Amino acid sequence: MKTVFSFLKPYKLPAALAFLLMLVELSVELLLPFFLGMMINDGVVNQDMGNIVMWGSIMIGLAFISFVAGIINSFYASHTAWGFARDVREKLFEKIQTFSFANLNMYPTSGLVTRFTNDVRQIQNTIFMALRIMSKAPLIVIGGVIMAFIVNPRLALIFLVTVPLLILFLLWVLKVAGNMFDKVQKSVDNVNRVMQENLAGMRLIKAFFRRKHEEDRFMDANTELAARTRRTFRFVESSMPILLFVMNLSLIFIIWFGNVQATAGQTTVGEVVTIVNYAMRVAMSISMFTFIIMAFSRMKASANRLSEVLTLDTDTADQGKVSKNAQVQDGKIEYKHVSFQYPSAEKNTLKDVSFTVDAQEKLAVIGATGSGKTSLFQLIPRLYEPSKGNIFIDGKETSSYKMEELRGSIGYVPQSPLLFTGSITDNIGWGKNGATKEEIVKAATDAQIHDTILQLPNQYETKVGQKGVNLSGGQKQRISIARALIRKPKILMLDDSTSALDLATESRLLQAIQDYQCTTLIITQKISTAKSADRILLMDDGEILAVGTHDELLASSALYKQIVESQFGKEYAYAK
Repeated sequence: MKTVFSFLKPYKLPAALAFLLMLVELSVELLLPFFLGMMINDGVVNQDMGNIVMWGSIMIGLAFISFVAGIINSFYASHTAWGFARDVREKLFEKIQTFSFANLNMYPTSGLVTRFTNDVRQIQNTIFMALRIMSKAPLIVIGGVIMAFIVNPRLALIFLVTVPLLILFLLWVLKVAGNMFDKVQKSVDNVNRVMQENLAGMRLIKAFFRRKHEEDRFMDANTELAARTRRTFRFVESSMPILLFVMNLSLIFIIWFGNVQATAGQTTVGEVVTIVNYAMRVAMSISMFTFIIMAFSRMKASANRLSEVLTLDTDTADQGKVSKNAQVQDGKIEYKHVSFQYPSAEKNTLKDVSFTVDAQEKLAVIGATGSGKTSLFQLIPRLYEPSKGNIFIDGKETSSYKMEELRGSIGYVPQSPLLFTGSITDNIGWGKNGATKEEIVKAATDAQIHDTILQLPNQYETKVGQKGVNLSGGQKQRISIARALIRKPKILMLDDSTSALDLATESRLLQAIQDYQCTTLIITQKISTAKSADRILLMDDGEILAVGTHDELLASSALYKQIVESQFGKEYAYAK
């Protein structure tokens, strides 16, 4: 929680002003019963209209001051709460941008979205209400008891018994409710996850006619959230009758004992009325404690969830051995005895991998699904870190490069192309800050998508739907490749990103890439693509089985020969 509330430091002044203005309201609220008692004793009992008017005027004036203070307090409280929420969201977003894939695997997307929205809003609302009214409630209880002792100590003795007992009871409720609200927030995560998956896969759901299944899945998650929320709120709300019962008993005792004292001449009617007013204010303030407990319990749960993300150690941060002047010049890549295991996996995905790719060489990586090809790629830009071994670029360990320099020299096209909402120009230009129109057109031309773009209604300004929904698979792949090419990378990595292209388009694309003079790594399932590479790396079950040209592997590797047979037939394989 300390980490989250450190974001309040820039708002010390407005928060202090809001708190001071709240104290003005508090002072007025504590003084009004006192002046009411004075008006009764000096004016009403003695039938002195002058005193009634005087004390009445003072009370009206104080109420107006309290009204103005409340309005200004709301302004500063809002400024503090909204500014805090903005800063936390910005920092949270910046933090997530530093996450490696291993870090991202720790939190589902729905959980991060809930933290950005629901959790931040819970804390924001609590801060506002704390500066506006919530911090006033305990102060009214304390101030009311003190003022009651000033007016009549004997009548006020009842507070010394009831108030401490109620405070201890409330602290217990707060502790239990905090744990319950933490489970509620996790249920919110689950509902968001199901909803997000459903919306993202709506076309697949309709194609498979699985609407009823998805409705049931959402109903289960939603029912669990409703049940946990209901149990939590019932528990907290059940404290209200207990609080009011104890305070009402106190009020009855004050009225009875006050009547006895007034009859015996040991106190005045005004003092009894004043003590009753303080008792009612204390009772109303304590009744607010249920709301305060719920707010602070939810805030505590949300703050812990945010702190968990904000304080997480990212395993791809620049390390102490980073060389400030290190730059990727040629793009030579060398793996030395590299093994890799996903955090949640039971065995290694890559096993003692060693190979070298010379500068400007084109290497095709081929192998069965699950053989570790994509994992091999993801270690180069340090999206994951090797479990063992080292990876070198231009003779230097990848960890010796600044993250910005390392990734800035790599053009990476993932297996599933992702386009952002915006124009085609925006999506291609996204690969390079300040990209010119000429650079965008050049990259699109080399990616073999330029002519297709010109046939669209708005050409390069055509709007791309969410995740490129209005484009074909091949169009999305080529736009993604253009986005990588515009960087003019030293290392280009294509993760099966030409699978939707026909052979002629793919051939022109690979030919155009040669002009970029970059080291090129291509994951592919097509032998026709692999043949165009300088060398082919054959993988199986996380190990390198063979490295060589098409003809060399055809002659030396039984597995490679089987792959060729599956695509071209035995005649072709044995003819070679």
